[in-house]
Amino acid sequence: MAYWIKIFYERKEYVINIDRVNAFCYEKNGRVTFWLPDSAIPIVISPQNNLEDYQKVLQYLEQVTDLEIENAHWVKIVDDKNEYIVNLYCISSFCREANGRITFWLPDGTIPIIINPSNNPDSYQKVAQFVQKTTGYSLS
Repeated sequence: MAYWIKIFYERKEYVINIDRVNAFCYEKNGRVTFWLPDSAIPIVISPQNNLEDYQKVLQYLEQVTDLEIENAHWVKIVDDKNEYIVNLYCISSFCREANGRITFWLPDGTIPIIINPSNNPDSYQKVAQFVQKTTGYSLS
């Protein structure tokens, strides 16, 4: 079932099926960025400039984080700068490097997510298990 929200951003009004958004980036300064479905257009909202819409997005993220439902497997990945919440079913390729890191690219964009097993063991394990379960291939 679609989860539609209305957001005002840069003097434009967007009506978005947020269920079709596949990745969110939560920055330490409180901003949340997501990319419109089927495009690379980022929407950046913060509590300072758009509290109501900001709260809508955070409520949605609370509902889906770490859920595994049909066509959605959300995982939270934390790096030194940002926290990403990504629907792994929307990732089309994963790369394991010789040093053990797993890299994948956010849908509708060119942002690589790099997970180091020593810095982010929980997320690393979730992604590795997802790849094994979904593809039958092991990233080891």
